[in-house]
Amino acid sequence: MDLTGQVVMISGASRGIGAAAARIFAARGAKVALLARSADALAGLASDIGADAIAIACDVSDRAAFGAAVDTTLRTFGRLDVLIGNAGAIDPIGHLADTDPDEWGRLIDINLKGVFNGMHAVLPVMQKQGQGTIITVSSGAAHGPVEGWSAYCASKAGAYMLTRVVDKEYRAQGVRVLGLSPGTVATDMQREIKASGINPVSQLDWSDHIPPEWPAQALVWMCSPASDGFLGDDISLRDPDIRRAVGLT
Repeated sequence: MDLTGQVVMISGASRGIGAAAARIFAARGAKVALLARSADALAGLASDIGADAIAIACDVSDRAAFGAAVDTTLRTFGRLDVLIGNAGAIDPIGHLADTDPDEWGRLIDINLKGVFNGMHAVLPVMQKQGQGTIITVSSGAAHGPVEGWSAYCASKAGAYMLTRVVDKEYRAQGVRVLGLSPGTVATDMQREIKASGINPVSQLDWSDHIPPEWPAQALVWMCSPASDGFLGDDISLRDPDIRRAVGLT
């Protein structure tokens, strides 16, 4: 899939799925705007990619900062075709009655409000262009409860419903909106989950997790018409048919 001329914005791009996606999108010819809370954390990745990458310090929970990141991308590259909403947090992990309310709210600010902030910032651009793709990195936790993950489950369920609503409101204007549920991925988040020991996911062996390059490759595939049957919904990378369609083994 040739993405030459396309501009892709990726939040949470400093590591894990976000960093892997940045490399794969750039390898396919796209220009990439890389977002993370610290631009320093992105410096090495942006340098490796070269002139087709920019590093932007952005806390996705800050609506004004997300808007400024979109403005910077437009000034630099002249357009914005894809938003990958990948930034996310897992803490606090614990039973609800034992959870600090401020920490619970902070996760909602990142995982749910951060998705809203990104969508709100890019939709006017995509409407004006008459096309665009918004993909949110979702989770199986959006669709079923997991012990100790009240904030994470609630945030991902809310983000999934945002995907459905925005698809309903903007598909007719050329904006494609969908989500990717990648399964368990070998990233730093899984190390936090492992350390908690609170539920069956924390008991998984590291070899049970897929590499971040797999969901990154799926994100590229989701930017093509081949994924149009999933607009307004989540694609699960646990589905063997999806893995075959993406070219994963």
